[in-house]
Amino acid sequence: MRLSELGQKEIVNLNNGGRLGMIIDSDLLIDEETGKIISLLVPEKRLGLRILGLESNDIEIPWNTIRKIGYDMIIIEIE
Repeated sequence: MRLSELGQKEIVNLNNGGRLGMIIDSDLLIDEETGKIISLLVPEKRLGLRILGLESNDIEIPWNTIRKIGYDMIIIEIE
């Protein structure tokens, strides 16, 4: 799978069914020594505040919490 194919996938939490965002809006945190992905940084859904530059809180999703990468979504398991 290519990175460009991941971009349109939605991130969904298995525990509560919550939608956290899209991969295309996220950043990757990568270990510079090993090149492995450590986590996804997903912006919170407060779009209005982010546009104004007042809020920049991200939700950090550890890579090891990903349970399944499906056709149109990525299933994660976090509390």
